[in-house]
Amino acid sequence: MAKDMTEGRITPLLLEFTIPLVLGNLFQLTYNAADSIIVGKFVGADALAAVGTSNPIVTMAILFINGLCMGASVIMGNLFGAKDYKTLKREISTTMIAGLIFSLVFSAVCVIGAPLIFNVIHTPDEIKPLGITYLRIIFCGQVFTFIYNFYSSTLRAMGDSKNPLYFLILSSVLNVVGDLFFVICLKWDIAGCAISTVLSEALCCIFCGIYIKKKVKLLCLGKEWFVFDKSLVKKTISYCWATAVQQAIIPLGKVVMQSMVNTMGTSAIAAIAAVNRIDDFAYTPQQNIGHATTAFMAQNDGAKKMDRVKKGFKEGMVLEIIYGFGIMAVCFIFSRPIMRMFTDHDDVIAQGVTYLKLISLMYVMPGITNGIQGFFRGMGEMKITLLSSTVNIVTRCIGAAILIFGFGMNIEAVPWGQFIGLVCKCIDYERERNQCDIVSLIAFMFYCLTLYFVACCGEG
Repeated sequence: MAKDMTEGRITPLLLEFTIPLVLGNLFQLTYNAADSIIVGKFVGADALAAVGTSNPIVTMAILFINGLCMGASVIMGNLFGAKDYKTLKREISTTMIAGLIFSLVFSAVCVIGAPLIFNVIHTPDEIKPLGITYLRIIFCGQVFTFIYNFYSSTLRAMGDSKNPLYFLILSSVLNVVGDLFFVICLKWDIAGCAISTVLSEALCCIFCGIYIKKKVKLLCLGKEWFVFDKSLVKKTISYCWATAVQQAIIPLGKVVMQSMVNTMGTSAIAAIAAVNRIDDFAYTPQQNIGHATTAFMAQNDGAKKMDRVKKGFKEGMVLEIIYGFGIMAVCFIFSRPIMRMFTDHDDVIAQGVTYLKLISLMYVMPGITNGIQGFFRGMGEMKITLLSSTVNIVTRCIGAAILIFGFGMNIEAVPWGQFIGLVCKCIDYERERNQCDIVSLIAFMFYCLTLYFVACCGEG
């Protein structure tokens, strides 16, 4: 059901909105991790490496589509907060039509260009055929990814984050069952995992559509689904393109990083494939708190309640920081048992533990930047989040490249590069807010460096 976020206590509203988002994404990530675990255990290290190499590419595409929907949802939330339901309906139908056309064209290009993609990122020959097969099947189902993200973003713009969760839970369960059936029973190997993922996403779209038709009268547009309002297109594109690029730029950085990791051998590729799955779980609640902040800001900005906007930002940041320290402790302390969930290969485990311990020590920093992003997105300042994310990814990749090719570092160069990027991103956000506190930033950098030293000594 729709939820008006312009009234009531702020922290409970943010938590009520965030928790279903977190649970939904965790279920979605569960079936992504199931792909890796089942492939790693029942197919082999080469197949796990192929899934790992494909994952940043798939994630980049998914987040790009999600960014399109997220940008449109800010406009929808603003209209919902202002009670302008007539314009809201036109915005919904216009976004759906434009998004369907884009996702179909995008999928076709990626299916055709899959071999070129793997050549560009220097994928080893022994895993390239497996990766191409996996990637092509996944991209054949990208239209379902758009439809589900569109439905979910529209419901969330109206304050409903619970019902998309229920459809995603069922889809996740079906995906895991499908993985086991196609891979273990039918012996379809890596193709079976991809087919299971596409089928589960298609079912998720169907369940969500049925619910909307029966329960959400505001979204039962009938013939109005075919309304394409040109007057809304320019504003929608201005919101969508910046958010889409900003959402996709982080996995784009992972693709660049993956091309560097691919020079380190299959064990390093498999280790990072496993840790990237863990990263997805760790970062998801931080991102979801940011999404809750965005929805809250959009509705209250539309209702012209600026005092609530300011309070919502502060309370959202508190939630981000508390979670960041908690997940840092869990991943650092239990790094080895976590890695053993993915593989029994000693070299892969050793490299994965090194990487996971280092990367976990910076989990507070993305929480801070996600909270700030949520504020700027909700206020319609999409270009600010795009610029800061670009600064992050460029400096991350440059830093990692220097460490790998200039100083001869191995897998530990990847988290060090991420650390450099996040520090630069924090500085850029402080500059945008005109509240640059260099002393605090330097103190925080020394804090992180101290933790890195402890981690390196512990591994040694």
